[in-house]
Amino acid sequence: MPTAYVGIGSNLGDKRENCVEAVQRIREIPGCRLKQCSPWFLTRPVGVGDQGWYLNGAVSLDAEISAHELLAHLGEVESAMGRVRTAKWEPRIIDLDLLLLGQEIISDEDLQVPHPLMHTRRFVLVPMVHLAPQLIHPVLRRTMADLLEDLRREGQEVIPFEG
Repeated sequence: MPTAYVGIGSNLGDKRENCVEAVQRIREIPGCRLKQCSPWFLTRPVGVGDQGWYLNGAVSLDAEISAHELLAHLGEVESAMGRVRTAKWEPRIIDLDLLLLGQEIISDEDLQVPHPLMHTRRFVLVPMVHLAPQLIHPVLRRTMADLLEDLRREGQEVIPFEG
């Protein structure tokens, strides 16, 4: 059974409560079993200027369902929690990204796995290194720890959340 990795983030409302609720809802996805949850991190928004910092983390799941089915369920969780998509990279109550599903490589109009930007984002790689530091990116053929080590810190602050 492949392991799925899902990135979780929020920068609106009670960010911690939003992320914890998302994890609880992810636990209820049919055909998936939660394995691990990373620690939470406060992270500077990437690609935008005047937004509040995010709370980010990641989970790993045993997944008996397809990547497309999992993506659909993650979208349902986002909608149920009140996320409305109006613009790219806008503030959000919750953001759930399917980062990896085993060693699958998928590229179609609805889904890209591995997530095409994960290797460029500290807010993704820091939680991933907590979950699976030696996991090999299926396209880049490098470990999560190696990808993080090579990534610049400037403008991508990631601070352990103490709350």
